[in-house]
Amino acid sequence: VLGDVNSNLLIGCSTGDAQLDRAVGQWLSWDKNPKTKEQIENLLRNGKNKELRDRLCRRLTFGTAGLRSAMGAGFCYINDLTVIQSTQGMYKYLGQCFSDFKQRGFVVGYDTRGQVTSMCSSFRLARLTAAVLLAKGVPVYLFSRYVPTPFVPYAVQELRAVAGVMITASHNRKEDNGYKVYWENGAQITSPHDKEILKCIEECVEPWNDSWNENLVDCSPLARDPLQKISASYVEDLKKICYHRELNAKTPLKFVHTSFHGVGHDYVQLAFQAFGFQPPIPVPEQKDPDPDFSTVKCPNPEEGESVLELSLRLAEKEGARVVVATDPDADRLAVAEQQENGRWKVFTGNELAALFGWWMFKCWKENCPKEADVKKVYMLATTVSSKILRAIALKEGFNFEVLPVSKNSQMITFTFQNGCVATLRTSGTEPKIKYYAEMCAPPGQSDVTLLEEDLTKLIGALVEHFLEPSKNQLTWRCV
Repeated sequence: VLGDVNSNLLIGCSTGDAQLDRAVGQWLSWDKNPKTKEQIENLLRNGKNKELRDRLCRRLTFGTAGLRSAMGAGFCYINDLTVIQSTQGMYKYLGQCFSDFKQRGFVVGYDTRGQVTSMCSSFRLARLTAAVLLAKGVPVYLFSRYVPTPFVPYAVQELRAVAGVMITASHNRKEDNGYKVYWENGAQITSPHDKEILKCIEECVEPWNDSWNENLVDCSPLARDPLQKISASYVEDLKKICYHRELNAKTPLKFVHTSFHGVGHDYVQLAFQAFGFQPPIPVPEQKDPDPDFSTVKCPNPEEGESVLELSLRLAEKEGARVVVATDPDADRLAVAEQQENGRWKVFTGNELAALFGWWMFKCWKENCPKEADVKKVYMLATTVSSKILRAIALKEGFNFEVLPVSKNSQMITFTFQNGCVATLRTSGTEPKIKYYAEMCAPPGQSDVTLLEEDLTKLIGALVEHFLEPSKNQLTWRCV
């Protein structure tokens, strides 16, 4: 009660900025999380108007990846209130799109992120997401424990839900969290859905009655736990793409797996079991969930050997030749293999995609019926992915397509006469510019050394003269 009295007194305080005063008043009236409410009260009490303005006079941008930001108090942060507002907007928009919304329901999953200072965790945000929808009579499939991100889009399709949300910031730094949205087809939302959802959020900023009622998750007959059904179904579907289970069961090959302090350990063990392999050896320091990611500077396995140090040393100790690493929400993969000379080869995402694509097509050819038409086989790549599968497609006769990009994408692709293709784009989740480049050699030119030299020179020129890192104060970080 004392906190409410203090808040009411503070609401009357003026910062001298009418827009800011209104935003402060809204926050103190709407936020029921004592930690984030106290953060705003302290800033107001101490006259920190600039920080208040930064936190309260900007809103989170809802994009095709949903929301992602630091956890903390403010309308541009991830917290209880902004997740409630976002879910209210989702409810309004989904009601406009699906007449059977209240029959088909909605899926909610979460990882193991959390921040004590804001009393903010993926678990709590998932329960609040569910509460908003349950209060409006929508069936909610809320997983009873943390799950890998792929379980949410899979569950959306398997349960015929209209959409789903995964509370995660994937491989971002520990301070961040996010709200990733999947449509009825299991894909992340695309334009114009993102813009329309944002409009609905802006029309539903004041919490509705019962939106804060987290207890609905435990007592509503509309709350359902899909964990056992989806786990079992997912594993059965994995088995359908396992073509050599007997060989896998006999292999002496040993694997090490790290889950990077995230959700992956139990689920990767199940996946290896489904394929007939012996369970991978877990990295003990990184096996269990830890929202502080205490043994890695960056919880992104694609950063290379620098973040795989514990995994590689354990593999050498155990005589394991392959290391498999999943990011904290287990939707990103890195693989390293020990070479004959004892050194480790960390595969890039493009190299893994090429291997997976080749393997799936090889298995398809070996197992397809005689009347199967290779012209009905398709492989897809994003704009920033390698086009190596196109070369395989031309040889084998299947189709290869590059997915289109949104008009709003901050991306530019250069195609050069010597066969080099380079794409520059901004990151959707971090303050950085990424580049992707590869050399597509013409027939007859297979001197790898010369091609690598040409590619290196071209990348150097592109970075130096187009991005101008010194002039624009960019810090180089090569993965």
